[in-house]
Amino acid sequence: MKIDVSKPILELNDNIAADNRNLLDKHKVFVLDLMASPGSGKTSLILKTIESLRERYNIAVIEGDIASDVDSQRIKEQGIPAVQINTGGACHLESQMIKKALSVLELNKLDLIIIENVGNLVCPTDFYLGENDKVMILSVPEGHDKPLKYPGVFQASSAIILNKVDTMPVFNFNEREFRGSVSQLNPEAVIFPVSAKTGSGIELWSQWLSDRIEKARQSWG
Repeated sequence: MKIDVSKPILELNDNIAADNRNLLDKHKVFVLDLMASPGSGKTSLILKTIESLRERYNIAVIEGDIASDVDSQRIKEQGIPAVQINTGGACHLESQMIKKALSVLELNKLDLIIIENVGNLVCPTDFYLGENDKVMILSVPEGHDKPLKYPGVFQASSAIILNKVDTMPVFNFNEREFRGSVSQLNPEAVIFPVSAKTGSGIELWSQWLSDRIEKARQSWG
């Protein structure tokens, strides 16, 4: 006899996530779940996104890390509300954690919440948090073969951000193979080549995110 212990865990998570989504819909807040490996440039990308969109939207960030609050402090220095979640070893965020974070944010004053998930390309994929979109970042130094090694995160993402493209000449990154692999796994996913360091590509990425927010607003009425 085989017992699948993951099913009740995910069911409980999804039920709480649905409550999160209902709360966010009530306040008309769009939520982005940003997934990536450690060192891919998540926080730098978030800061560039905030810089691009802060005149249009009121933004907050939920930072997920195993330990420390270094990233949330960087966000707060820009005058943006940030809630730190330390998982104490867990490799992903869960909906109950997000529920607690939402309880300390002034949702009636927000338009966009960006969740920086724990650095991991496996675990965060399976856990719905109540977000509108999952988006993942892959940095050029990680290699073009990551879609083949971690297909789940690419399949779950509405968009793929290829970060650190300014380092392309230094690394043996085959962008054509990368795009081909992503297209096979998730033909609907949009790929945004960006450099959070130089700002290249941030405008197109930010416009896509803005379009998603406006589409959600139309559904809210």
